[in-house]
Amino acid sequence: MASQEIEALSQALARLPGLGPRSARRAVLHLMKRRETALDPLLAALRDVSERLSTCSTCGNLDTSDPCGICSDARRDDKLLCVVEEVADLWALDRSRLFPGRYHVLGGRLSALEGVRPEDLGIDRLVARVAAGGIDEVVLAMNATLEGQTTAHYLAERLEKYPVRLTQLAHGLPVGGELDYLDEGTLAQALRARRPIA
Repeated sequence: MASQEIEALSQALARLPGLGPRSARRAVLHLMKRRETALDPLLAALRDVSERLSTCSTCGNLDTSDPCGICSDARRDDKLLCVVEEVADLWALDRSRLFPGRYHVLGGRLSALEGVRPEDLGIDRLVARVAAGGIDEVVLAMNATLEGQTTAHYLAERLEKYPVRLTQLAHGLPVGGELDYLDEGTLAQALRARRPIA
């Protein structure tokens, strides 16, 4: 049996996404065996992030500075704005290094079932950014779910009076995907978004 403190650490780690109780116990054991090289640096990093973590007042990203590193990067194209549901979506898109513009995190998506209304999200801040001018294109990078598409439709209605081009990410067949393994929604979207062969 482990002490209460070690058990509490295991339970705390088990609450993290992707870690269950067994994986958390293995992680704790690894950290304890390698205290100087694993546990102590992890504790220092956690303490540092905990003390400095903030939400970017411009885009809603999580970082240790405000504005965040993306918003303060002068190499970014101010005329391109990509709207995402969550910070994880921003990080996933930015990791690809394919989008040279700025971001806006809504903090969720519209959902009648969960009681999430437009005023619960960063939609007013988005409209204010677009209304301020200087943005040529807004990319609606919502997830391909019913709520995500509802949110994208609502945003398109809110932004239609501004002189910006509205685009959204393509949906459909993934590269390397086999038709037999795809769900009906993905196939339907791929058929609706079909295009001529050049």
